[in-house]
Amino acid sequence: MKKKRLLPFFLIVATAFVGCEEKKQMTDNPLLLAYDTPFNVPPFDKIKDEHFKPAYEEAIKVHNLEIDSIVNNTEEPSFKNTILAIENAGSLLSNVSRVFGNLSKANTNDSISALDKELAPVLTGHYDDISMNSKLFARIKTVWDKKASLGLDAEDIKLLENTYKNFVRSGANLNDANKTKLKKINSELAGLTVEFGQNVLAETNAFEMVVDSASQLEGLPESLKSAAAEDAIAKGKEGKWLFTLQNPSVMPFLQYAQNRDLRKQIWEAYQMRGNNDNAHDNKEVLRKIANLRLEKAKLLGYTSYAAYVLEESMAKNPTNVYELLNKLWTPALSKAKGEAADINKEIKAQGGDFEVAPYDWRYYTEIIRKNRFALNEDEIKPYFSLPTVREGAFAVAHKLYGLTFVALNNVPVYHKDVEVYEVKDKDGSHLGLLYADFFPRASKSGGAWMTSYRSQSKKEGKRNAPVISIVCNFTKPVGDQPALLTFDEASTLFHEFGHALHGLLSNVKYRSLAGNLSFQRFCRITISNYGKLGG
Repeated sequence: MKKKRLLPFFLIVATAFVGCEEKKQMTDNPLLLAYDTPFNVPPFDKIKDEHFKPAYEEAIKVHNLEIDSIVNNTEEPSFKNTILAIENAGSLLSNVSRVFGNLSKANTNDSISALDKELAPVLTGHYDDISMNSKLFARIKTVWDKKASLGLDAEDIKLLENTYKNFVRSGANLNDANKTKLKKINSELAGLTVEFGQNVLAETNAFEMVVDSASQLEGLPESLKSAAAEDAIAKGKEGKWLFTLQNPSVMPFLQYAQNRDLRKQIWEAYQMRGNNDNAHDNKEVLRKIANLRLEKAKLLGYTSYAAYVLEESMAKNPTNVYELLNKLWTPALSKAKGEAADINKEIKAQGGDFEVAPYDWRYYTEIIRKNRFALNEDEIKPYFSLPTVREGAFAVAHKLYGLTFVALNNVPVYHKDVEVYEVKDKDGSHLGLLYADFFPRASKSGGAWMTSYRSQSKKEGKRNAPVISIVCNFTKPVGDQPALLTFDEASTLFHEFGHALHGLLSNVKYRSLAGNLSFQRFCRITISNYGKLGG
């Protein structure tokens, strides 16, 4: 009898213990707490990889409860209790997704990559369940149908329109059988697109071209040789030179290296990423993505995936895109043929007996530019030091908008190379924060993009300041010298900075209408591991 009486007691104690442990995990997880940091930025110094999965699980749970509250509201659907409620739901999930999504692109590792693959279908399924919730969509449609009588202002109307269209384009009008099909397609696409991006990064990191003779480096600028020597030392290959498929390495090598065989080697490695019939091959991945996208488009009533994607763009449809491309094709082709002819003349003038190949183009273009215009790009790089170009961008923003940028040292960052600036408006008030992550590394995807950790919005008339980030892959500093940018890199900095200004100067009521990525679009891009987050 004692045993029977004690058993429930032990069960109660065990259940309480498990509950306490779960609660402790939640309260110890910095992703689930209000950020106690300057400007309420993510506490990168406290966030660990193991925090992400439980944070996602809790955030999804909270988001579902918020959506259930909207669906089960017995009041007549209104803009406030339906459209605005949907807009405000999922803020916790937004916070977690923004941190994880940005780290998976800018500072990943094996743990984050594995979790990215695992979570992509889960997150896609979560958003699909919301988008295809028939009761929720019925409330949205009720508000949509009576929009003319609601007295909404322009921002309200835009939010309503976006919400309605997003649900329709996500399959809200499909029957149950087709909703099931679409969910399966989206889940597969989520996993495949993450796999594609991870394969490209793995292929990029796997290649190393080690040069052991200075005679093979003829034509290369001293800055590039010094950087290659430093990279070789870092890999335990002192006395040699290491070149990679990171843009600051491969592109100037193709531009300056006299050794044609080495140019060919690094070019072929660069353009064959994901096409080497190995564990990271992307051919089958791409085939599946293309077929699934077509299947998805047709399921939603479009003739092609291009028609689906372009509907909400300036072009509107593939016909308009092809019309523009066909207008460009003839003059562009003529120009390319003229440049090829010039290059072939230069090859023959130097005694070459070959026609121009892709790995020759940058090299001979540089020679022709020097001869024809007396312009040597390497000679102008000292004028494009990263600090100079960055301050130049800041000066332009000050001249145009009165903005000032103050470097901060008390804000947590996810990598030692990351810089943070407080952005102040022309009256000296706080406008937002700007993160800048400029240099390549094995944990970062290629390219350049702008993204955000917090979108601008308003609450009770008060502006919530945005936290914006630009991520690039520029030439690194060598020794005591500052990073010297190419003209293309300097242009890229201004380009991404322009996107950043769009986000920083945003002044709207709703976060999904802010001047950077909407939350829904951010989540979709994060899930698909797309190359440029907003840039």
